[in-house]
Amino acid sequence: MATRKPAPKKKKRLSVGGAPTKKPRNYRKEYDNYHARPEQIKRRDSRNAARNSLKKAGVKVAGKDVAHKNGNPTDNRRGNLALKTPSKNRSYPRTRTAGKRNPYA
Repeated sequence: MATRKPAPKKKKRLSVGGAPTKKPRNYRKEYDNYHARPEQIKRRDSRNAARNSLKKAGVKVAGKDVAHKNGNPTDNRRGNLALKTPSKNRSYPRTRTAGKRNPYA
């Protein structure tokens, strides 16, 4: 009598990077709920103004993020702005006390 091999187990389908697949992001809903708010529009406008002010001053900002040292995106004083690599500028949590928590400020 021959012995049978057990059937191979089915593997879960994984997306790129090895994480299980999940629902795709709903960018429209994300924009409506967060990015379209008046206070977020004001902050985004101020961040863009900070970047443009450094460009006008002759600073090369290509490939860099303009970091606000005190964490306040509406504070565009030249002394409060610094150029950081994107990985450094985006590596700490954004909280109300971000200026105190920012190790790179």
